[in-house]
Amino acid sequence: MLTLGDAPFIRLTTFRRSGEPVGTTVWVARDGDSLVVFTPVGAGKLKRLRHTKRVQLVPSSRRGVVADDAQSVEAMAEIDSSESTLRHVSALLNKKYGVEYKLVMLVEKVFSRGSRERDVIRITTG
Repeated sequence: MLTLGDAPFIRLTTFRRSGEPVGTTVWVARDGDSLVVFTPVGAGKLKRLRHTKRVQLVPSSRRGVVADDAQSVEAMAEIDSSESTLRHVSALLNKKYGVEYKLVMLVEKVFSRGSRERDVIRITTG
């Protein structure tokens, strides 16, 4: 699973109460023995994770296209909103994505009239 942290993008699939999968393309970084994702507070994936911690991960393109031979991985996810974790994960994503990350955060800040609150999704194998 940790090799997915090297992928430019992954499709993170969370599950509705009905069991219906919902895939979202996200940036991801490796943090020790887990993967981390940054997401705005109030995102649907956070709501789904509050009742079902099971997720599936698969490498994808920026637009969420998954290669035919791509292997998906089952994992568990937890939400973390501590300030120290948010700063740490922001630094990891900044290191991995560089100018692209800074640009997206700047555009978001301008259009959202300020920085949006975020949560971290920490993904582990068990």
